[in-house]
Amino acid sequence: MESNSNPDSHWKYGIFYYNKKDKRIFCPKRIPWMGWTVNFANPYSVIIVLLIISIAAILSYLSTKR
Repeated sequence: MESNSNPDSHWKYGIFYYNKKDKRIFCPKRIPWMGWTVNFANPYSVIIVLLIISIAAILSYLSTKR
């Protein structure tokens, strides 16, 4: 695992954190007080993001079906 610094080379388009050497799923954002982000190089993080989007889509669909 790397140190807490997130060099610019690990940020794609300035918003997506992608670092294969960093095993964390959630990492601090470039500006730490802004919260956390997902390490998209970790395969589990992609699954978690897709799961969250799927749940939100299902709940949205079910709430408009009434």
